[in-house]
Amino acid sequence: MIPHIKRLFELWQIAAHYRLDTLFPAEELPVKARHALNVIKTHPAAWSSREKKNPLKLKEALEDMGPLAIKLGQLLSTRRDLIPPEILSQLVLLQDRVKPFDVQLAKQRIQESLKADVSTLFSRFDEQPLAAASIAQVHTAALHDGREVVVKVTRPDIRNQILQDFEILAWLGDWLENRIEAARALHLSEIIQDYRQIILNELDLSLEADNTRRMRHYFTGSSMMYVPEVYMDSKDVMVAERITGVPISDTATFDRLGMDRADLAEKGLTIFFTQVFRDNFFHADMHPGNVFVETINPSNPRFIALDCAIMGELSKHDQMTIARMLLAVMNSNFMQLVQIVHQAGWIPPGTDQDALSREMRRTVGPMVSKPMDQLDFAGILIQVMDIARRFHLEIPPQLMLLLKTLVHVEGLGTDLYPQLDIWKLAKPILTEWVKANMNPVKNMKELGQQIPDLLLGAQDLPSLLIDSLNGLKNQSAWHDKQLKEIQQMRLQMQQQQRRSWVFGSSLLILLTIAIITPWFVSVVLIVLSSLLALWRVVK
Repeated sequence: MIPHIKRLFELWQIAAHYRLDTLFPAEELPVKARHALNVIKTHPAAWSSREKKNPLKLKEALEDMGPLAIKLGQLLSTRRDLIPPEILSQLVLLQDRVKPFDVQLAKQRIQESLKADVSTLFSRFDEQPLAAASIAQVHTAALHDGREVVVKVTRPDIRNQILQDFEILAWLGDWLENRIEAARALHLSEIIQDYRQIILNELDLSLEADNTRRMRHYFTGSSMMYVPEVYMDSKDVMVAERITGVPISDTATFDRLGMDRADLAEKGLTIFFTQVFRDNFFHADMHPGNVFVETINPSNPRFIALDCAIMGELSKHDQMTIARMLLAVMNSNFMQLVQIVHQAGWIPPGTDQDALSREMRRTVGPMVSKPMDQLDFAGILIQVMDIARRFHLEIPPQLMLLLKTLVHVEGLGTDLYPQLDIWKLAKPILTEWVKANMNPVKNMKELGQQIPDLLLGAQDLPSLLIDSLNGLKNQSAWHDKQLKEIQQMRLQMQQQQRRSWVFGSSLLILLTIAIITPWFVSVVLIVLSSLLALWRVVK
């Protein structure tokens, strides 16, 4: 049963009120999408709507639909290669220009959360929000010692709506997995559940504060990126250092200040690979509202990381698998790529690896020698997903957050410096990382560091050994029992075959004699044959 029908009806009303069916020409859409838009037209709100010519109707509709819809708009806002300019101009506003909530309510949440009056906490508090997004809004303020800060406050009463929307998404994920093989290969339901937890964590600003401190530690003293300091935090409020910079999408300012956009793009990509492979802690919500660039030193600008609420981590095994896969692609060695995927356990037994290698070469091969402005990353990703469906590949859910981040990074890089050769830049970084992590000296050192834990666990070894031997003994007894039952079944089958042979031969002889002898003899023989058949059935 579809959950939260009332909520779905509310979303339908919003779509009808804003006439979202008029955003795209019907002839350019797939047939199923046209049918979905036609459903919007049937709502009475669409008949009387005046929003058909509203230039901001998509932005306002997504705002009314809630945080998850705003998140979707933020993701799409980085894809200038996929979204028409008139639509993109609305989505960009969702990065930090969502409708704010009342400032008095914001002050109340600050006072209740930090256990002090606003005047006690700050020498100045600016009531006009600096920015407002899906989960929170930001006010500028000053501490009593003169430090300029930003005060982030979560929106009230959005948790229940988020939970409802995820229950609808979970139902949709199950429905798709039961009908579409690609959804099963992606583990769509698990991805939805993982993302649900990520969004719920984003509601807790104390977690974001911890993430920010950790990221700041990794990049202390870095010439590539700066992470603001956190001064105070709670579940609903975070007070952090105010920075000076502009969003990464403000390329006009970069050009006006004479910044080297190519150098800036290389820094950005280096930061991404550093986060994924060196720190195993990467920013997974990199829309332009969360990535700024310093303007105080145009000759050597740094990136500024904001909103560290959604972060990603990979297992050591997945890190190595991804690095080796990327190197195999860069070297155009697609047979090795398939072997790496096979070793990772993502390919089911019996898969035609030669055919899979040819498909990957056909799909991914052309992108290796192209700059970013000629890459259709989203299109390639869709083709790779189709290959995964056809070859029944298993894609671990934890990698989907990384793929989402890659979509952001590639979109941002395309805007910043379209001619960037990401392969030339990434190859030495990945090669060095793989060499370092496959270094036997390093591996032995890591093993040596684990010796104390191994020694502490050695005291449990006798009991574990006894449990294992008992398990093997029980398993051996079970196997012996199964073997005896199989031998008994085999003996019974052999006896059955002998009886069947005797019966068939005897019956054939009796019937043959009955045909060539007088009738009274035949009657006797037929009776004997019937008794023989009865004996066969009984046995």
